[in-house]
Amino acid sequence: MKQDVLVTSLAKKTIALPKKKAAPETQESLLWRLEHLESQMQKLSELVRDHAEDVDRLVRIVAEDRNTIRRQLLRKHHEQVRVRKHLRSSNSKQGLDY
Repeated sequence: MKQDVLVTSLAKKTIALPKKKAAPETQESLLWRLEHLESQMQKLSELVRDHAEDVDRLVRIVAEDRNTIRRQLLRKHHEQVRVRKHLRSSNSKQGLDY
């Protein structure tokens, strides 16, 4: 239902624009356009390559950070385990003294 309303409203708003006659292009202008497109493609390829390198760098940095955080959390956990173990052993020794 919504799509039908949208389609009909869009159909009403479209105005037919007069079409221009395409001027025949010279060989010179076609060559210029081709060279221009080739240079744009080369720039685009460089940008894509740079982007991929940036993404690789970011992935590496995030992985290093994640590994560092994981190691820190693991150290903290091991310390907590040592403290609990020490408390248990000291509590059990105190229980034997009574």
